[in-house]
This record gives sequence, C-alpha cells and structure tokens, in this order.
Amino acid sequence: MRIALMVIMNILLVPFMFIKLLWTAKRYNGDYNPGFKMAKFISKRAIWGGNIKLEVHGVENVPKEDGFMFYPNHQGLFDSLTLFATSPKPFAAVIKKEARNIILLKQVIEATGSLAMDREDVRQSMQVINQISEEVKAGRNYLIFPEGHRSHEGNKVQEFKPGSFKAAQKAKCPIVPCALINCFIPFDVQSIRRVTVKLIYLKPMYYEEYKDMKTVEIAAEVKRRIVEAIAEYEDKS
Repeated sequence: MRIALMVIMNILLVPFMFIKLLWTAKRYNGDYNPGFKMAKFISKRAIWGGNIKLEVHGVENVPKEDGFMFYPNHQGLFDSLTLFATSPKPFAAVIKKEARNIILLKQVIEATGSLAMDREDVRQSMQVINQISEEVKAGRNYLIFPEGHRSHEGNKVQEFKPGSFKAAQKAKCPIVPCALINCFIPFDVQSIRRVTVKLIYLKPMYYEEYKDMKTVEIAAEVKRRIVEAIAEYEDKS
C-alpha cells in the first residue's frame, strides 16, 4: 500500500525518473556522482509521496573527506532510501545478490557502481571485499549492512558479521555506524498512515581506534554503539 501511494503521489514524475535512471545507469563510466544524485532525488520523492516523516540526526558526523564506509543496522528495503536521501556525500552500496534484479534497485546499483555479494560464495565475497577496499583507498565511499539480511524483529539488532568489516580494515578507513529506527514500518505495515522513521549518523571510528582490534571485536563495538543509540531513542519515545 505504501509503495502504491509513493507511485500515485509521483505519477507525473515516475516515467521521467525511471527513464532518467536508466539513462544514467547506461552511461555509468566509473563516476558515481550522477547516479547518486538521481538516487537521492528519487528517494526524497518516494519518502514525501509515501507520507513518511524522516528525522535525521548526526549529519555532522559524516566525514568531510571521502574514503569511508557506512555501517547501518538493516530493517528492510526502506533503509537505503533514508541514506540516499540524507547523506551529504555520495556512496556506492554492497547488496546481496538476490536483490540485484529488483526493478529500480537494479538500475540504482548500475548507476552508482554498486556491488552484489554472494555470501555463500567465499571466493566471490573476498573478491568484492578486496575491490571495495581498493576503491575506498582511492576515495570512494561505501554502504554495507553488516547483519547481512534484514532483522525481521523490528528495532532489534541481529549479530553483525565480522567479515563485513574486512574491507574497512584493509582500507584503514573511517567506519561510520548508522542507527536506523522504525525503518521497517513503511513497507511492513499494511497502512498509509503517516509514520516517523529515524536515522542517526553516529561518530565515526577512525583507524587509530580499531587498528589493534580483530574484525569480530570491531563488529561487536559497532553493534554496541547502534544498539545504544536505538535504546536511547526508544527511552525518549
């Protein structure tokens, strides 16, 4: 119902947005800025059209210099829209292979030079991790969901996969934890009533802070910070 509302409220723009996204994807030449700008525009229109209020905090925590990675908890397809709509810096994303053929998402992936990872294929996963680390060293930013799949339990955060942090560790880049709150509601609840979701960009972990930590320890620390941020929000609600 929410997706239908998004389409209806943007009915005059939908053909233009889709054609422009296709055009941008086909012309991708390694520069993800045009694709990111298109994804930001579409995300903002979708959020407005879906009768969703997005509260954003901590934008000042996003590093000013490129070459960092976002690590949010994962609640559903709406998660990416919040980050595309609000990030002041462009980024590519790492998505699971099953999602790469979803319409619109497929075109966004192509337009931003994002990567699909097969977590059941160790060799392919390592190739993706190595590629990400090299690209981050060269100044690209990336988004990866360390849970690997959506929670299915509301705001409860699942265990973070240590392997998700190997790319950041190899690149020696800033890790930006992101707390997503109530982002499961827009697409999970069969209603078009106004809902509020929240995104908190937390203070980054720089390499000096985690250089002596194992990936399992980094994963635990990033999860701890996100869980604390979610708990703080729920206490205030």
